[in-house]
Amino acid sequence: MIGKHPVKPLPPHELPELRQVGKPLRRVDAMGKATGATVYAGDFSLPLMLHAKVFRSSQPHARIVRLDVSKARSLPGVACVLTGADLPGASLSSDLPGQTGQRQRAGSDVPVLASERVRFVGDPIALVAAETLAIAERALKLIEIEYEPLPAVFDPLEALKPGAPIVSEPDNVVSRWKIRKGDLQRGFAEADLIIENTYRVPFQEHAYIEPEAGVAWIDERGVINIRVSTQVVEHFRSIARAVGVPQSQIRIQGTMVGGGFGGKEDITVELYLALLTQATRRPVKLIYTREESFIAHSKRHPYIITHRTGVTRDGVITAAQITAVAESGAYPYLSPYVLLYTVGMAAGPYRIDNLHVDGVAVSTNNPFTSAFRGFGGPQAAFAYEGQMDAIADALGLDRYELRRRNYLRTGDTTGTGQVIETAAWLEETATRVLAALQESGVRSQESEEGLTTDHGALTTKIGRGFASYFQSYGRITWMHDTSQAWVGLEQDGTVIVRAGVPDLGAGQINSLCQIAAEVLGVPLAKVSVYATDSALTPLSGTSTATRQLYMSGNATLMAARAVRKVLIERASQYFEEDAEALDLADGKAFVVANPAQALELSQLARVCASEGLPLANLAMFRAPFTDPINPETGQGQVWPDFTFGAYGVEVAVDTETGEVTVLKAVACHDVGRAINPAAAIGQLAGGGMQGLGYALMEDFHMADGYLKTPSLAEYLIPTSMDFPTTQVIMLESGTGVGPFGAKGIGEPSLTPAAPAVASAVSAAIGIQIRELPITPERVLAALKQARPGG
Repeated sequence: MIGKHPVKPLPPHELPELRQVGKPLRRVDAMGKATGATVYAGDFSLPLMLHAKVFRSSQPHARIVRLDVSKARSLPGVACVLTGADLPGASLSSDLPGQTGQRQRAGSDVPVLASERVRFVGDPIALVAAETLAIAERALKLIEIEYEPLPAVFDPLEALKPGAPIVSEPDNVVSRWKIRKGDLQRGFAEADLIIENTYRVPFQEHAYIEPEAGVAWIDERGVINIRVSTQVVEHFRSIARAVGVPQSQIRIQGTMVGGGFGGKEDITVELYLALLTQATRRPVKLIYTREESFIAHSKRHPYIITHRTGVTRDGVITAAQITAVAESGAYPYLSPYVLLYTVGMAAGPYRIDNLHVDGVAVSTNNPFTSAFRGFGGPQAAFAYEGQMDAIADALGLDRYELRRRNYLRTGDTTGTGQVIETAAWLEETATRVLAALQESGVRSQESEEGLTTDHGALTTKIGRGFASYFQSYGRITWMHDTSQAWVGLEQDGTVIVRAGVPDLGAGQINSLCQIAAEVLGVPLAKVSVYATDSALTPLSGTSTATRQLYMSGNATLMAARAVRKVLIERASQYFEEDAEALDLADGKAFVVANPAQALELSQLARVCASEGLPLANLAMFRAPFTDPINPETGQGQVWPDFTFGAYGVEVAVDTETGEVTVLKAVACHDVGRAINPAAAIGQLAGGGMQGLGYALMEDFHMADGYLKTPSLAEYLIPTSMDFPTTQVIMLESGTGVGPFGAKGIGEPSLTPAAPAVASAVSAAIGIQIRELPITPERVLAALKQARPGG
């Protein structure tokens, strides 16, 4: 299984000591959240405000024969009822949001309200605005609708068959991607063993603590203002198009987000709010209930992934053929891009010279799928790490040693031919995880099926497993991504940062403040930030794709350095010293060789202002601009860079009940450089916890298009009592393309957790379970099947 391995020493590297960056400072948003002063989207109200509700389909696939809203409209207290008939020609782009001038993907438009046909249970049909929430709910019950049921399809493999019910024309195929690298047949001919397995992963619900919420109103200039919980302020463009007004007449005021994980990347309530406030000329509030949130927004993509891998007897991979079928659900949304990520990372962090990958995203009459933390990476990782375990077991090799022989290294190329240019610390992270697992307090003894605990029930088996991964950060490079930030120094020595960055609770805006504080030499307490306003803050792009630190962090760094340059040059004249001899720290400009020779930053700012020198800068950071990959071979650059790491767990499996208990969890990631170590550790631990839920608990169960786990009473997510505190080992190579060498960690932190659990369970019971979640029922079924006659 897994033996003891020496910890791989880190390559020689030296990170310079910084004053603000790299320190676990209290975040600028911490006090407001801790005291309850932060006003989230659902907390906001206005005088004369209406309350909105959405009337949704109760059928998975049907033609709307009759829709009668007259009784709802005549109900006292109802101000407005809108249907598709009131919005002729209105459609919403479900394409990748916040693009910079790129063309909209063909076939990405979806109806604002279904008027002829519904495609899933939860499809929006009508909007209601009323004086009170109770009246709005009563109005929904007065809407009369008749359906003509249509044939439906709920399995992506069935949807691909000839004669299947058509959800999206012409053949239910939303998108395809492929990779062709090397000579596949030659690679298989060189193999001593060929192993083939299929892996399945389910829907996953985002289950953020704050459901979708917002308030809209029209101001004195006729602008539709939308104060909303969103990951994308640039949605104002799509909303303007759907509402039929100029883009300058829509203003998104983003709030602190109570969790997003990709579920608030697509438009949620904001378009409905804009339509209703436009129709009524009054403020309108819309908050989804938890149950409505479950059926209304996107889910993580289910996948069926098959690996056929050729290896030599000593464990060198000679060829891999991989197929991935993703379920798009009823509408396309971001399925083409999620599929691209899965295909691009399907081979894992391993050198495979002969590789074929074929991916297809398929429409069904289940809920639509779109962005979720990891964006196709976790699904790929569950399959490629499961396959690595299967290969190691078949060859009788140590699971780590097999991986070590095939790990990517700096200078190698991925499946798409992209060169790994930064540190690829795979051995370094994996050996640290394994060493930490060996330090577990669980005393155990070897048995044929794994490790049997000597202080628990005789039916309990102990197993340890780990998973390595790589994950991109930053957007697809042919999307030509940009981000802007404004940094200014006030005459009292305080600093202001302005950037349209939605903060999802991960500390996005705090990172910008620490960067500005570092460059301009002020304490973090002297930095204020204004964010997430499409009209007043520079557009910084989406809080998605683990891009904000990389993109907006670099934009903030550029702007702050431009202001610093002005200050240092003017201080050089004051001190009669070369600029290289000066520094900024503790709110002062000073001579490095003689720190007592100093000038208060406030005084220097006033001197600069009196001379007309600029104390503010607006900067734009541009990601690499590349051409798309070759559509026939899949070769080319896809992302700016990658994060590498490992995750390990020790589990106890009760062979009588099938229950899996996580005894220990260890995460080790190279974060490049942590801007705020406390925040980074929180991300690494939190992402892993979400991955453990994906592995063991979260079963978004659909049956014939109907949700059978409609609330948090049935759909179980981890609590603080379910899993142990994660031991986080944070490495800093300083080689990332983010500010000060940072890498992205928000999404990568989740990716390896589920395959690590699967590895540990298989080590415990001697059977590989290739479908998530690994529930007690699946464990018992696997054990039964493995018995003689089972």
